[in-house]
Amino acid sequence: MYRIVLLLLLFPGFVNKSYCQNIDITILREINLNRAKSLDGPFITITNSLKLVTTAVPIGMACAGLIRRDTNMIRSVLVIGASSIIQDLVTKNLKRIVNRPRPYVTYPDLENLVGAGDGSFPSGHASGAFAFATALSLEYPEWYVIVPCYTWASSVAYSRMHLGVHYPSDILMGAAVGAGSAWISHYLNQKLFRKNKIVSW
Repeated sequence: MYRIVLLLLLFPGFVNKSYCQNIDITILREINLNRAKSLDGPFITITNSLKLVTTAVPIGMACAGLIRRDTNMIRSVLVIGASSIIQDLVTKNLKRIVNRPRPYVTYPDLENLVGAGDGSFPSGHASGAFAFATALSLEYPEWYVIVPCYTWASSVAYSRMHLGVHYPSDILMGAAVGAGSAWISHYLNQKLFRKNKIVSW
């Protein structure tokens, strides 16, 4: 069974002929073509918020950590940064290997509302948003951090389908890559920090 799932994820040429791809495009058409067009503007703003949020929040945390001389906050910033680097490397390499065309290229009836350059699989926006949300939630595991983080990340991910630039499977894989990258960064930091109380990253 796991071989079939892996085949479906890594070889979109096969997926295009499968039942799973039918579900993929059916869901996307339902979201994109039957969308509330009054929400196009807000979803464009949400999708464009990725770089702002994932840059401004760590910079703000770093400044606060330096002012307060809070080494734990500085360490958290480095964990978030490492999560972002890992997800970016994994996402870009998967995009290059899979090279899946954007859905609006394969299905011209879809309406794409924003520019999109590289491959479709996986979603870089979903990966980046979930890496940030998961990393911050692991560092500060309180409901008032977790709920806003994942609400925002889910909104960014959904916006990519609303705007017609990603299949649902792109989003799911992107979210998995992002969350997995954050867990790896968090785990490695915990291991390193326990071995050396002075040097952490």
